[in-house]
Amino acid sequence: MRLLTGRIRPYAWGSRTAIARLQGRPVPSEGPEAELWLGAHPGDPATVDGTSLTDLIAAEPERVLGGAVVARFGPRLPYLMKLLAAAAPLSLQAHPDAEQARERFAAGHPSYVDAYHKPEMLVAVSDFEALCGFRDPAASAAELSTLDAPALKPVLAALAAGDLRAAMADLIALPSAVVAEAAAAPDAPDLVRRLAAAYPGDPGVLVALLLNHVTLAPGEAIWMPAGNLHAYLEGTGVEIMAASDNVLRGGLTPKHVDVAELLRVLRFEVLADPVVPAEPVSPGIVTWRTPAAEFTLHRVRPSAGAVELAVTGPRVVLCLAGELAVDDGAGAVELATGQAAFAAAGSGALTIFGAGEAYVASVPA
Repeated sequence: MRLLTGRIRPYAWGSRTAIARLQGRPVPSEGPEAELWLGAHPGDPATVDGTSLTDLIAAEPERVLGGAVVARFGPRLPYLMKLLAAAAPLSLQAHPDAEQARERFAAGHPSYVDAYHKPEMLVAVSDFEALCGFRDPAASAAELSTLDAPALKPVLAALAAGDLRAAMADLIALPSAVVAEAAAAPDAPDLVRRLAAAYPGDPGVLVALLLNHVTLAPGEAIWMPAGNLHAYLEGTGVEIMAASDNVLRGGLTPKHVDVAELLRVLRFEVLADPVVPAEPVSPGIVTWRTPAAEFTLHRVRPSAGAVELAVTGPRVVLCLAGELAVDDGAGAVELATGQAAFAAAGSGALTIFGAGEAYVASVPA
């Protein structure tokens, strides 16, 4: 078991308090801190004793990852864990499936930065507000109709027919002046007003009304498979995903937007219940079930004595509260709040003890 030092991404929507406070640094931080990356993604790999985890894997993939992981995913850590801290809304986005990613990356499509898909799950650490998946078209129509905008008539007709594809295509193509006028309507929903204040004239302001608007309590999660349109609005959470950075954005961002490709990969189906509850595994341990082949995520709270988590392979452990000791059979490390550790595949099951809370990422057996 070895200490792992993550990398902070300073996106503009990030918090200046959440990650800094967690790590015991001065608050507010000098700039926004949006994500703490804990993995081996080449975009910003974490380090072990000053050496990139990517380089450690490249030097000894079988020892670090294990033969089964290498055989299935190649010599790469197949997941990426993040601590995400959103102080402002961030991009309306979706991710491609595995076949789409391979094909479009091989073809040199500019919106694809690697050949991998990116299913992901976010577990709330604080109350966490998000938009996730298309909701019942009738509910969307009811809110959009309060805007009393003639330009929305085709959208309302599409929703009445249950045609999410047409409604989405019409909304996201609206001119900024039309969006701004609709968002300024006296009866505009609070969500529309808030998003319009952050991104005036952005069509994503109205597209948001097509989606489930959820507020997660700590410990609740949302699962975002390929083609699921979503956006984070505010809060802190632990995010785990397949190790990719393929993001197709449609709005609510100053970053590159590719509406045509986003519409191509979206799944236009209603997501009735986007919230994934925690499931007990054993005393002090819970998990969140997803069909992801690349990752599992457990939360461990050793209230009394030691807790054994019987997961093997390459594992990342993040301490989010208190002080913990983690032993993988090859050596123990002590973690304070905000610190992380890495266990290679060759070591044994994890034993965690102390007073605190840890999130553990691993590859499913």
